[in-house]
Amino acid sequence: MDAASKRRDKLGIMAEILEIAKNGALKTQIMYNANLSFAQLSEYLEYMLKISLIERLNAQGKEVYLTTEKGSDFLQRHCELTELLKEENGNGRNGVKLPPQNLLKRA
Repeated sequence: MDAASKRRDKLGIMAEILEIAKNGALKTQIMYNANLSFAQLSEYLEYMLKISLIERLNAQGKEVYLTTEKGSDFLQRHCELTELLKEENGNGRNGVKLPPQNLLKRA
């Protein structure tokens, strides 16, 4: 498996963060479990807070991140699409290949 096929897309990373934060998680827990740098995680959390996929709560003086109902809906739909693409490709991977650009322009 080459390095490009191991890369995660942004939606996949967001889904992973939401899965980790389902029952509430500290920023460091999310960072280590999602294998992200502090800077990367901060960007994702800022964006996900802005669009209400995740919420930040204060529990015993610590910031806890929790997946919202909208985040759970996103996670469910992401899982469904991933499964659909696995079935379509028949190889257990979700790497979708697009048709050549000249075919896309005619459509």
